[in-house]
Amino acid sequence: MGEYQKHLYMIVFPINALVASQLSPKEFSQHYTIGSAKHFRGKVVFAEVDINFRNSYFDIEHYLSLTVNKPDGSPKKTKFISSYRVLENVDLKALKNLYLVTANGMMLEIASQPYTAVNEPGLVRIYQELTPLSNLIASSLDQRAFGKYITSESKSKSAPKICFTQYEFNINEFVEKNKNREIWYSPIPETHPSRLYEYIRQLQTKPTKKTKTLNLNTTFLDASYTLIRHGFWFAAADELLFYPMPSQTELENNHYDWWKFIR
Repeated sequence: MGEYQKHLYMIVFPINALVASQLSPKEFSQHYTIGSAKHFRGKVVFAEVDINFRNSYFDIEHYLSLTVNKPDGSPKKTKFISSYRVLENVDLKALKNLYLVTANGMMLEIASQPYTAVNEPGLVRIYQELTPLSNLIASSLDQRAFGKYITSESKSKSAPKICFTQYEFNINEFVEKNKNREIWYSPIPETHPSRLYEYIRQLQTKPTKKTKTLNLNTTFLDASYTLIRHGFWFAAADELLFYPMPSQTELENNHYDWWKFIR
């Protein structure tokens, strides 16, 4: 029996790790969510990395040499290369497609595209950092400025590179739905609604304030993929890599096998 094709995958969520595997992206998705008791059970996000990518921080050649068929001829499912400071040491140009996986192993593949949106200045947005940070942030910065701020301008809550997404959130709708309610409701899991409103108002009334931390723990574990607005960004100073989330119509028409499990 011949050798299976080798792949490099960077897990983005729930951990950040570089993994060698002989599984295809679809098989890797199923293995990591439902195929092994040792692995995570829940949503997973990962990206394929160019098999020719090399960085002296990783001993990629060594671990690829160990990623070979098992004695019974079956493929080597995973060989962890690193689980520390991974994104920091991966060239964003080496990232290929991004994969969003449901808890039952269904996979959505997304290709990167140039981010050409013209953004409304000063609008408060809600960002969920995925890796290496996990903060939920309200910010008056748009996606380009936020990515640059976190990776090159902020000192206290920063990282050399970051992956983040934006949540769908309308402040006027949020306030209107909570009018006359004794207990306020937040559409974002694990987020106190009154604090959410308070911090947004601070950003709206204090132009010099750029960010407010809503939660130090990730909400992405419990958040539905339907909450994602625009897509996912990888940022490193002025470098920005964007993976657009397909529209609801496209998901319903072309990816229904994935879409039906996330609502």
